[in-house]
This record gives sequence, structure tokens and C-alpha cells, in this order.
Amino acid sequence: MAEAAPSLTTEESLVLADLKKNLTHGTNLNDKNAVAMPVAAMNALLGVVQRSSANTMMGLQDELKEASQEILDWNSREGNRSNIALASGCELFLRYSTRTFLELTEFKECRAAILERGQRFAGISLAARDKIARAGHGFIRDGQIVLTHGWSRVVAALLLKAAETKHFSLYILEGRPDASGAKAAEYYSKAGIPTTVILDSAMGYVMESVDSVFIGAEGVVENGGIVNKIGTYALSICARAHDKPVYVAAESYKFARLYPLNQKDLPPTKSVSLKFIDTTTEDNTFIKMPPEIKVDHSPGDYTPAKFITLLFTDLGVLTPSAVSDELIRLYQ
Repeated sequence: MAEAAPSLTTEESLVLADLKKNLTHGTNLNDKNAVAMPVAAMNALLGVVQRSSANTMMGLQDELKEASQEILDWNSREGNRSNIALASGCELFLRYSTRTFLELTEFKECRAAILERGQRFAGISLAARDKIARAGHGFIRDGQIVLTHGWSRVVAALLLKAAETKHFSLYILEGRPDASGAKAAEYYSKAGIPTTVILDSAMGYVMESVDSVFIGAEGVVENGGIVNKIGTYALSICARAHDKPVYVAAESYKFARLYPLNQKDLPPTKSVSLKFIDTTTEDNTFIKMPPEIKVDHSPGDYTPAKFITLLFTDLGVLTPSAVSDELIRLYQ
């Protein structure tokens, strides 16, 4: 007889079910209430605490660690780029639970406090976009041209906030290989922002016309640098060469205890397959690569702090050098 399929009621499956339930609205660019992956993970971990049958804090901590690893493993298998932010969000939640245990030695009281504080923390994280938009929109002025790269909900919130009171134009890089910039262009255009899509390779050509660069981050590291969609590093170098400010908008749950010195120090990520199409032809000719040619592509890159002007966060407007102090406060 064939072995029965594993039950869908295991803790791991319930954790992933909670995670996916929170992410169901994240596919629509127009959904301003879409939940970011780290916030969805925090909500999933709250579910672990609610369902836990542990009788000690150590047992509960073990369950939370196992659930966090299950979420991270799933995210890696899916090939998502947000593993750094996701790991930071899970780590922050675990840190909050440990801190609560140190303050309250009675387990039942401690468990109730973790639920209350965890819900509050997830709520604060969800509201971070609006706070960042308020902090950063004043750096955009009437008549300016702003350049952005890829799709970031927190950058979108900031740009739309600025558009409420100012008239500016937006250049957006197409965002190969997933065309995230091209997809986001319609969103910005419908919001009333004059939008132009630029080839990724044309960033240097348009930079002299640009007033500022606004980008998101998948992770903000200890030295004040960021990890983000591939091309961010090149864009920041180009902006620096033209003496243009580079502003980063990122939630504090993306602050990661990592200290990369170069691209090779980044955590391993799943490589993205590429297709090559000649769009200058009427039929958009597909370019087939011979098997002996290697196609190499990383989904993200690391931008050192020296190329970043300021970071707009829910903790306030920070210089890159201030990130390490904020990390200490977050994890103390």
C-alpha cells in the first residue's frame, strides 16, 4: 500500500498557510494595504505562539525558531529576493520574545505579553510606509526629475505623497529581468505622475538630466550599505559620478546584522534564468544561446554606504553611518 501523504495540519504547513494568507493581496500594485514579506512572517509567527502547546519559554522559543527556518527555506525555494529582510523580520520577532521572557518570568504572563507586543510590532511595521513617505516626500521639489529603479511599495508611497503637492516627472528603469519598472510605470502614470520608462543600460545617458535618485532596499546592512535589485549598485555609481543624491526608502525591519565588504559576501541566492529577445524586430526574435555559453545573473547586488546620501526610515531620516547605532537599539 502506498504511504499516505503528509497531513496539512502540521505546524510547518500551518505556518506557511498563515504566511501565504497574509501575502494574498501583495500581487496587486494598486493595493496600498499589501503586506510585505517580513510583516507577513511576523503575523505567521504570532500564529505559532497562539497555537503553541509549550509549557516553557525554551519550548516556545524552539517552536518559533523552527517556524522561522521553515519560512526562510520556503522563501529560498521560491526564489524570492527578500530573504535578507525576511530573516531580519524573523530575528527581530525572536528577539522581542526573548526580551519579554527576561522581563516576565511567569510563562503564561510572558506568552500573553509576546502576543500583545508582537501584534503591536507587526502593526507598527505595517504602518511604516506612511511614516517613511511623510519623512521623505519633502526632498522632492516642483519641476524636478526623479529616477527610480524597479518596484518598491515604500518608494511608491513616498512618490505618491510628494505628488499630492508637487509637480515632478519620473524616470523609471525597465528593471530587467522581470520588467518590474515597466510594470510599475502604468501605476505611477495613473497616479498623475508624468512617467518615462528608460532602458537599464541608458541610466548613464539620462543621469545628467536627473535631479535625484530614489530607490528601495531588500536589506540595509550594518555599514549603512544596502542590498537591492540587480543594477542598484551601477545606478548608484553613476549617480555619484554626476553628483546626484541617492535616497533610500526602507523599513527598519529590513535592517540586517550583515557586514558585506563586496558582492561575494552576500548570502547565496537562487539564480534567475534569462531569456534574450531582440525587440527591434517586428516578431521580437528570441535569441537562443548555444549550450556552451554560460549565462550568469544575480537577482541582487550590494551598494556600499559611500554611494548613499540619506535613508528614509520609520526611525527617521538617517545618514548611512547612523545605521549601526539603530541596529544596536533594535536588538539590544
